[in-house]
Amino acid sequence: MQQTHSPRLILASGSAYRKALLSRLQLPFEVDSPNIDEAALPGEAPEHTALRLAEAKAEAVAARNPNALVIGSDQVATLDGEHIGKPGDHLRALAQLKKMRGREVVFHTALCLLDPRNGSSLRIQKQNVQTLVRFRHLPDAELDAYLRIEQPYDCAGSAKNEALGIALLEQIRSDDPSALTGLPLIALTSMLRQAGMPFFLLSDTQ
Repeated sequence: MQQTHSPRLILASGSAYRKALLSRLQLPFEVDSPNIDEAALPGEAPEHTALRLAEAKAEAVAARNPNALVIGSDQVATLDGEHIGKPGDHLRALAQLKKMRGREVVFHTALCLLDPRNGSSLRIQKQNVQTLVRFRHLPDAELDAYLRIEQPYDCAGSAKNEALGIALLEQIRSDDPSALTGLPLIALTSMLRQAGMPFFLLSDTQ
């Protein structure tokens, strides 16, 4: 049987959520945290922030991992165009949820696949996947109770949609359901195919 050589695949992220999402593809991969400054630039549009940081993360990891495919991703949440960051603690998370209840929040999830291999015609592939999320209009007591149960203080928007946080949401609209959790897998699989990454290898066992 002829085997296809696959390049190393590295996820440029320390996020457990992105690691779990990438694991769904059943491809061998490594994790390398980029440790970059993730602050938005003055006057920078949210989608530009997400795309710039996704590429910066991939570039930082690719610099120390030549000849590997590197995945970078970043997410920026906005309400009325204003950035919504990770709350960090209970009081900030509760304030976020109060502000967002009954309203629509836009999540920009940017993806970058960097292929530094010599001769690559698609060295950088980038895409921003937008998700529109409408939050339910819930009373303070329910919001407080949710936060004490799930403690989503490391999540922009203060809710884990892949877990109990889904109960806070009224509607999710997106072309890629995995984007809201932090890594758009539909977009990523398209990029990996363009880079020559095999997904389903059939072998002749006869």
